[in-house]
Amino acid sequence: MSLYCGTACRRKSFWCYRLLSTYVTKTRYLFELKEDDDACKKAQQTGAFYLFHNLAPLLQKSEHQYLLPQYSLVELEKLLGKLGQDTQRIEDSVLIGCSEQHEAWFALDLGLTNSSSMSASLQKPEMEAELRGSFIELRKALFRLNVKDASLLSTAQALLRWHDAHQFCSRSGQPTKKNVAGSKRVCPSNKIIYYPQIQVNLRELEAAAWFSHDEVVMALKRNDPYTKQQNGTFPFWLPPKLAIAHQLIKEWVEKPTCPSLPA
Repeated sequence: MSLYCGTACRRKSFWCYRLLSTYVTKTRYLFELKEDDDACKKAQQTGAFYLFHNLAPLLQKSEHQYLLPQYSLVELEKLLGKLGQDTQRIEDSVLIGCSEQHEAWFALDLGLTNSSSMSASLQKPEMEAELRGSFIELRKALFRLNVKDASLLSTAQALLRWHDAHQFCSRSGQPTKKNVAGSKRVCPSNKIIYYPQIQVNLRELEAAAWFSHDEVVMALKRNDPYTKQQNGTFPFWLPPKLAIAHQLIKEWVEKPTCPSLPA
């Protein structure tokens, strides 16, 4: 019995160490990409891009869920060429994460106009026909995405929205310039640096009315993460208890009058 317990403890310790090691390695790699423009440009060569149009992600329908297509830099350059766009537009992309194999992931919105870009926003129907997919509001597609894709798209949408809202310096009024990764924006005239800060407005969440306050309370009390609505439609999915999103939902339930929460 003691031998079995010792073996089990060693295996558990090994897997915990491996998970921690992978997390630390990924974190260091992402920090390098955020701080080193040359390293980030190099990562784009072998990375994957996810496309948006006016903050709506490009998705492809399967039988029971939405699939999240990704494109290489070469494929993206060919697409922009077909649509009569300058490949310089790729500079508007933002870093949103990486795989365990250090494949960098980027998000690019082709529907938003950028102060540093002369290209006009691309037309949605034209792009959907070329890409054989649809740009769908994230809140409408959330429950037909797997957990990993939903989390990735939420991060991407939040970063793209922040950059769209901070194209000009609040002090000088001059256009700000983002670094390659999109981890900051700098005002060239006074060198002020702006870092992404994402806030969740709880009143907006409640106004969205995806589910009533009572339904969310009931879901939080259940042991299983899935609950069905009364009409039997798509399941109500709750993030894991240790996830930030779960804590935000719980905070909304406990303090529904709170105006906002910092990320």
